[in-house]
Amino acid sequence: MDSLVTADWLSQHLDDPDLVVLDCSVTTLSEDDGSYHNVSGLAEYNKDHIPTAGFADLKGDLCDGSSPIEFALPTPEQFCAAMGALGVGDDSRVVLYDTSYSAWAARVWWMLRWVGFDHAALLDGGLKAWIDEERALSTEPASRPTKQLTASPRPELIADRDEVLANIDDHHARLIDTLPEAYYRGEASLYSRPGHIPGAANICALDLLDESGHFKSKQELAAMHPQDHNVRAITYCGGGIMASASAFIMTRLGFTDVAVYTASLQEWATDPSNPMVCDIN
Repeated sequence: MDSLVTADWLSQHLDDPDLVVLDCSVTTLSEDDGSYHNVSGLAEYNKDHIPTAGFADLKGDLCDGSSPIEFALPTPEQFCAAMGALGVGDDSRVVLYDTSYSAWAARVWWMLRWVGFDHAALLDGGLKAWIDEERALSTEPASRPTKQLTASPRPELIADRDEVLANIDDHHARLIDTLPEAYYRGEASLYSRPGHIPGAANICALDLLDESGHFKSKQELAAMHPQDHNVRAITYCGGGIMASASAFIMTRLGFTDVAVYTASLQEWATDPSNPMVCDIN
């Protein structure tokens, strides 16, 4: 199974006994003051989802709810237990999707890689692609027996604040800010301080998609990522979500050492000792 599958492929394999389909959606709500907050996508899943799909809750069992960082990583063992409860085992194949931009699904894909599981794919175009092809939807919750998913962590897939800070001086890795340019430049901000981490390049994760919500061709994506495939790359955004979509694409392009700074600007911008660059005076 490729790491990116079409709605047609999924339709043909939906009843495969080893295939687990998971909706990873998170719903982002806007406030009157222009701020945003995220809530579980479970309510939307209950209205309509791909038949047989379970729900992977990034606001629930798939994060460390005790952390002040939204979407903070649980332990590998906690994550594997949560995925096992959804029917994902060592011998499973998994297809992940969401309702917007595929970034939520990419975050779960990256976490699966982090714990050593390599048999997962994203549904290209997400739920929209499935609906656009007029395929059946369901309101029935998935019921799968609990499986054993063994944690074999790859800690190098996750970057922390100390590694990013050290990189500012020794440049051992290429930092990639995956937020829109306005946020990178500091024209807008959702976090404690505007701007970007010093030395970071800006490759917006939204630009990885075409107008239909599918990922662009490999040729187009490769042109957006001309850097050395063997140099360590660290992607970040606000909460490690869009950064995961970029890491997913870079992995598909053959980059050999990609990490996601999962705490991203949520953590970085709150500490005034962490330097930031703002292009707007």
